[in-house]
Amino acid sequence: MENKHLPTDEVRWFALGGLGEIGMNMMVLECGEDLLLVDCGLMFPESYMLGIDLVLPDISAIADKVDRIRALVLTHGHEDHIGAIPYLLPALGFPPIYGSGLTLGLVRNKLREHDLIDSAHLHPVRMRETVRLGTFEVEFFRAAHSIVDGAGLAIRSPAGLIVHTGDFKIDNTPVDGERTDLSRLAALGDEGVDLLLSDSTNVERAGTTLSEQVVGEAFNEIMPRCKGLVLVSTFSSNIHRIQQAMDSARACGRSIILHGRSMEQNCAVARQLGYLQVPDDALCELRDLRNLDREKVAIITTGSQGEPLSALVRISHNDHKQIVLEHGDTVILSSKFIPGNEKAIANLINNLYRRGAEVVYETTSEIHVSGHAAQDELKTMLALTRPRHFVPIHGEYRHLVKHAQLARTMGLGVNEAFVMGNGMPLVLSREGVRLDDEVETGRVLVDGKGIGDVGALELRDRRHLANHGMVTAVLGVNSRSGEIVYGPELLTRGFVPEEDSRDYLEQAAAAVREVLTEHSLEAISDWEELRVEVRKALRRFFNRTIQRRPLIVPIIMEL
Repeated sequence: MENKHLPTDEVRWFALGGLGEIGMNMMVLECGEDLLLVDCGLMFPESYMLGIDLVLPDISAIADKVDRIRALVLTHGHEDHIGAIPYLLPALGFPPIYGSGLTLGLVRNKLREHDLIDSAHLHPVRMRETVRLGTFEVEFFRAAHSIVDGAGLAIRSPAGLIVHTGDFKIDNTPVDGERTDLSRLAALGDEGVDLLLSDSTNVERAGTTLSEQVVGEAFNEIMPRCKGLVLVSTFSSNIHRIQQAMDSARACGRSIILHGRSMEQNCAVARQLGYLQVPDDALCELRDLRNLDREKVAIITTGSQGEPLSALVRISHNDHKQIVLEHGDTVILSSKFIPGNEKAIANLINNLYRRGAEVVYETTSEIHVSGHAAQDELKTMLALTRPRHFVPIHGEYRHLVKHAQLARTMGLGVNEAFVMGNGMPLVLSREGVRLDDEVETGRVLVDGKGIGDVGALELRDRRHLANHGMVTAVLGVNSRSGEIVYGPELLTRGFVPEEDSRDYLEQAAAAVREVLTEHSLEAISDWEELRVEVRKALRRFFNRTIQRRPLIVPIIMEL
């Protein structure tokens, strides 16, 4: 994007992530010399991203404008909204970060782990508080969600009022009594909303989303029936769910053990800020488990998605040093089956049953409810705010399309409800909206401590290795005459067993030598040409003989 300033009466909005996908939420608003960022989330790798730990939004589109970023504003503390902060904050120039108490508490932990806390500027805000950020005025309002302290944003600008719902549901009986602020949304509608950006995740579900209290009722029904050890697995950010699990356990006379690094850290932050209420004497350490009556203990842990290294998966494999399941124990998986994780979760459940445990999960009990609004709630949001223009956000592409269709049933025209993708700017002014030239977007992959050093080519090679194995061909060549003085020696991994396939590999090596005798090696100007010929010869041989396509890596040694 060209580094030019917009007119001071126009706002350009675009997403760097989060449109057409679940995760990696990050938005940019630009007005005059000012940039405002909303959320900075990550995405967990898709199945084809072998070896990748995390996926971040590409911020190249604003790389030359970081000095104009007035703030990073956060809606809530889920990973898909704050997880990229410790990775991208230095490149963004350490702008001030504004968010609610728990949201910043979770961010503070992340920054401390990455040794960035001393450089960060965190500013807690209260609901209905307005902060001035350059040209923008940002008001936070309550948005009930599956994490404590969720917020929506009312962003006032010279071009008009923009309302960002955040992730929300209209829960009339939330655990903490903090409902989505419908009266404030109605007042904003009366003020005149020029652009509404609204959560689309559950647009395919008719009716309304069940209250979080339903899960508490399920805990209260299940826990008293449990005879042995109880394990509850849920997301460590779902403080309301953890609170209800704790309350049910304590009502049954069970002590509580928190297990897992993120569970322990998030609960410590929530207790410190007053969002999680549990007395010290109700909590025990995992090391105390051997001295406790199993029938009087509940362990709250993570791992409900079947993550390979999680404690719950190790427990299901009977590979945990301190927790061993016995017949009669109960495991409660209190979370949604995230698309893509179904097989891992099914394997987890099967292995838990093999250990003799009874397993309660989403398809057998009301042990999970969504934190996102269904169709009737989305209609309520549109009816309260009555926007002039509408862009559905936070969802896969079909969700965005269906949400735009839903808005049109509420009276918005084709030129008033827009289905946008990442990098597609919408310019808002007092006269209306227009589309602008696309900006660069993409995905930055995190592998270990490397950020962005693995790309499409490396992923392609990893998939090739995973599916077909590898063959290394080592040749020694006289640097003066071009004569082959060693090899080719073929080494394999994941292709054929070398010990049992020596004759076959020798045939392959002979095929390479035969091809090379047809060429004048002295005429080859660089060794890359020789590598190409070796690769071609082996590829043809393997395809003709066993129809396999390993990754072939020729290594040429000058002797």
